Amino acid sequence: MKSRHILFAGLLFMLLAVALGAFGAHALKAILGEAQLQTWKTASSYHFYHALALIGLGIWAERQNPQRSISASGLFFVIGILLFSGSLYLMSVTGMRWLGMVTPLGGVMFLAGWVSWMLALLKKI
Repeated sequence: MKSRHILFAGLLFMLLAVALGAFGAHALKAILGEAQLQTWKTASSYHFYHALALIGLGIWAERQNPQRSISASGLFFVIGILLFSGSLYLMSVTGMRWLGMVTPLGGVMFLAGWVSWMLALLKKI
Protein backbone atom coordinates (compact mmCIF):
# COMPACT_ATOMS: atom_id res chain seq x y z
CA MET A 1 0.00 0.00 0.00
CA LYS A 2 1.24 3.48 -0.78
CA SER A 3 1.24 6.07 1.99
CA ARG A 4 -1.73 7.95 0.53
CA HIS A 5 -3.71 4.69 0.31
CA ILE A 6 -2.89 3.91 3.94
CA LEU A 7 -3.99 7.40 4.97
CA PHE A 8 -7.18 7.17 2.89
CA ALA A 9 -7.99 3.76 4.42
CA GLY A 10 -7.46 5.22 7.89
CA LEU A 11 -9.77 8.14 7.21
CA LEU A 12 -12.43 5.88 5.68
CA PHE A 13 -12.24 3.43 8.57
CA MET A 14 -12.42 6.32 11.04
CA LEU A 15 -15.59 7.57 9.36
CA LEU A 16 -17.05 4.09 9.60
CA ALA A 17 -15.92 3.67 13.23
CA VAL A 18 -17.71 6.86 14.26
CA ALA A 19 -20.85 5.94 12.31
CA LEU A 20 -20.96 2.36 13.59
CA GLY A 21 -20.16 3.44 17.14
CA ALA A 22 -23.02 5.93 17.09
CA PHE A 23 -25.33 3.38 15.48
CA GLY A 24 -24.56 0.90 18.24
CA ALA A 25 -24.96 3.46 21.01
CA HIS A 26 -28.28 4.78 19.76
CA ALA A 27 -30.12 2.52 17.32
CA LEU A 28 -29.03 -0.85 18.70
CA LYS A 29 -29.31 0.05 22.37
CA ALA A 30 -33.01 -0.75 22.43
CA ILE A 31 -32.66 -3.90 20.33
CA LEU A 32 -29.60 -5.78 21.58
CA GLY A 33 -28.96 -7.35 24.94
CA GLU A 34 -26.17 -6.17 27.22
CA ALA A 35 -23.72 -8.89 26.10
CA GLN A 36 -24.37 -8.12 22.44
CA LEU A 37 -23.90 -4.39 23.06
CA GLN A 38 -20.62 -5.07 24.85
CA THR A 39 -19.43 -7.11 21.87
CA TRP A 40 -20.42 -4.23 19.57
CA LYS A 41 -18.48 -1.78 21.79
CA THR A 42 -15.40 -4.01 21.67
CA ALA A 43 -15.62 -4.13 17.87
CA SER A 44 -16.04 -0.36 17.73
CA SER A 45 -13.12 0.32 20.08
CA TYR A 46 -10.63 -1.83 18.18
CA HIS A 47 -11.96 -0.47 14.90
CA PHE A 48 -11.37 3.08 16.16
CA TYR A 49 -7.87 2.37 17.54
CA HIS A 50 -6.66 0.76 14.35
CA ALA A 51 -8.22 3.41 12.10
CA LEU A 52 -6.15 5.90 14.11
CA ALA A 53 -3.13 3.64 13.66
CA LEU A 54 -3.68 3.68 9.89
CA ILE A 55 -3.85 7.48 9.90
CA GLY A 56 -0.66 7.71 11.94
CA LEU A 57 1.07 5.14 9.75
CA GLY A 58 -0.01 6.98 6.60
CA ILE A 59 1.33 10.29 7.88
CA TRP A 60 4.58 8.68 9.03
CA ALA A 61 4.93 6.78 5.74
CA GLU A 62 4.73 10.05 3.78
CA ARG A 63 8.10 10.99 5.30
CA GLN A 64 9.77 7.63 4.63
CA ASN A 65 11.20 5.87 1.63
CA PRO A 66 8.81 3.19 0.42
CA GLN A 67 9.26 0.02 2.46
CA ARG A 68 7.49 -3.30 2.20
CA SER A 69 7.12 -3.40 5.98
CA ILE A 70 5.16 -0.13 5.92
CA SER A 71 2.87 -1.43 3.17
CA ALA A 72 2.48 -4.72 5.02
CA SER A 73 1.61 -2.92 8.24
CA GLY A 74 -1.15 -0.96 6.53
CA LEU A 75 -2.53 -4.07 4.89
CA PHE A 76 -2.43 -6.01 8.17
CA PHE A 77 -4.35 -3.22 9.95
CA VAL A 78 -7.01 -3.15 7.20
CA ILE A 79 -7.44 -6.92 7.26
CA GLY A 80 -7.45 -6.85 11.06
CA ILE A 81 -10.28 -4.32 11.17
CA LEU A 82 -12.31 -6.32 8.67
CA LEU A 83 -11.78 -9.66 10.41
CA PHE A 84 -11.71 -8.64 14.08
CA SER A 85 -14.23 -5.82 14.21
CA GLY A 86 -16.27 -7.09 11.28
CA SER A 87 -16.79 -10.50 12.84
CA LEU A 88 -17.77 -8.96 16.17
CA TYR A 89 -20.19 -6.49 14.55
CA LEU A 90 -21.85 -9.33 12.65
CA MET A 91 -21.89 -11.63 15.66
CA SER A 92 -23.59 -8.90 17.72
CA VAL A 93 -26.50 -8.43 15.37
CA THR A 94 -26.91 -11.96 13.98
CA GLY A 95 -26.12 -14.10 17.00
CA MET A 96 -23.99 -16.37 14.81
CA ARG A 97 -21.47 -17.47 17.42
CA TRP A 98 -19.27 -19.28 14.88
CA LEU A 99 -18.07 -15.86 13.73
CA GLY A 100 -16.10 -15.79 16.98
CA MET A 101 -13.64 -18.17 15.30
CA VAL A 102 -12.73 -15.40 12.83
CA THR A 103 -12.08 -12.76 15.49
CA PRO A 104 -8.68 -14.10 16.67
CA LEU A 105 -7.41 -14.06 13.08
CA GLY A 106 -8.13 -10.33 13.04
CA GLY A 107 -6.25 -9.98 16.32
CA VAL A 108 -3.25 -11.72 14.79
CA MET A 109 -3.44 -9.28 11.87
CA PHE A 110 -3.39 -6.35 14.31
CA LEU A 111 -0.29 -7.79 16.00
CA ALA A 112 1.37 -8.35 12.63
CA GLY A 113 0.62 -4.73 11.72
CA TRP A 114 2.32 -3.44 14.84
CA VAL A 115 5.33 -5.73 14.35
CA SER A 116 5.67 -4.64 10.70
CA TRP A 117 5.57 -0.99 11.73
CA MET A 118 8.25 -1.63 14.36
CA LEU A 119 10.41 -3.34 11.72
CA ALA A 120 10.02 -0.33 9.45
CA LEU A 121 11.13 1.91 12.30
CA LEU A 122 14.09 -0.31 13.17
CA LYS A 123 15.32 -0.01 9.58
CA LYS A 124 15.53 3.75 10.18
CA ILE A 125 17.52 3.52 13.41
